[in-house]
Amino acid sequence: MSSESKPPRPPHTRRSASDRLRTALMVLCQHQGQVITHTEKSWASITFAGTRHSLSLLFAGEKAVEAGESFVASLPEHEFAIPGQLVADAGIVEVEHRLSPSPRMVVQCDLLLLEDA
Repeated sequence: MSSESKPPRPPHTRRSASDRLRTALMVLCQHQGQVITHTEKSWASITFAGTRHSLSLLFAGEKAVEAGESFVASLPEHEFAIPGQLVADAGIVEVEHRLSPSPRMVVQCDLLLLEDA
């Protein structure tokens, strides 16, 4: 072994389902949105377990608002690929548009993720 030692590796952090969901949403909105709030609650039925996610995304500027409008149109039917999770429901709850002083849109969406057994 050489006298030079390798620097310690940072600990490997495992990405959670929430992290993967946010990443998938950023891809869907062409990285033009910014998550401003994200809450999650455990959810269960007799046969399934998972989490209900509520997110607010901000789209600021003309290009971002266009991507946000596309996001709103495509979210409900989008096929997500999140390892270990099935997106059972995805919907838009509210959309707020502002034109002045610059184009801006805030989108509130809810998603239900079920653990894929």
